[in-house]
Amino acid sequence: MIRFAEYLSSEPDEFSIHLRQIGVRDVVIEMPTQGPNGEAPWSERSLQRVVDAYAERDLRVEAIEEDDSPPLNRTRLGADGRDEEIEVYCSLIENMGKVGIPVLCYNWMAVIGVQRTSLAIKGRGGALVTGFERDHDSMLEGTDAGHVPGEQLWDSLGYFLDRVVPVAERSGVRLAMHPDDPPLPSIRGVDRIMSSVDGFQRLIDLNDSPSNSIALCQGNFTLMTDDLPKTIRHFGHQDRVAFGHFRDVSGDVENFVETFHDDGKTDMLACMQAWEEIPFRGVLRPDHVPTLAGESNDQPMYARLARLFALGYMVGLRESTTS
Repeated sequence: MIRFAEYLSSEPDEFSIHLRQIGVRDVVIEMPTQGPNGEAPWSERSLQRVVDAYAERDLRVEAIEEDDSPPLNRTRLGADGRDEEIEVYCSLIENMGKVGIPVLCYNWMAVIGVQRTSLAIKGRGGALVTGFERDHDSMLEGTDAGHVPGEQLWDSLGYFLDRVVPVAERSGVRLAMHPDDPPLPSIRGVDRIMSSVDGFQRLIDLNDSPSNSIALCQGNFTLMTDDLPKTIRHFGHQDRVAFGHFRDVSGDVENFVETFHDDGKTDMLACMQAWEEIPFRGVLRPDHVPTLAGESNDQPMYARLARLFALGYMVGLRESTTS
């Protein structure tokens, strides 16, 4: 049976209690901002402290989603200093293995990370959702990096994997590549290589190891393909899906809004059936939800009420596939 998780900070709060009360046992954490006694946030003691804090609440840390901490941008660009970045990254992986965190979600978005052109679009019933428009003024400006070609990113990715995958294998950690968000082939002059189903297959083929796996984010993959359940099966039957995001959108890759989990373009029941059919040892978590009335929109996509709704919806879909 598919296990569900939620994304939380490295410091447990009241929401973690709510999750355990509604039956969630697993959590995915962001990287700690600092370690104890001046140590690096990714030190063994820092990660062990987080694992222990959640264990006290009967929760298991099943993955880390890093947002360029520790930094990887020099590595993505193949620039001077990448070997030092990779050395730190290997330390993170080794320490994750020591404290029993099995999955590390990372990305290959060079220079520019996740992009949204609006954070407060009115969705169903006035709930606030995020959106993206390819022709928005903010997407027409270049960056200080100039043009970054795709083959440069592929070369740097191969260099990275050759060095970190053996460390991940020894440590019992799976690397889970997150898609470019949005999955356009280029944004502001910077190419995006994790933006297609073929790109993810090329990633897998770069290094034939179960530790070289993917984070199958439905919200991005549904913008890459017209048959998302088939895509889940395609990668799942290769046993290369280490982690999943369950979310949905309305529109296409050049112009979309994010939606409630039951209000987008995707057949979510068919997706859940696909998740149940594939070899999958990781966790699946809801992602990018609307902000409901009465909530602050200071953390767009991560307000709490719709996350609880999403988890309940996912439980219902899971029961429908196993009944």
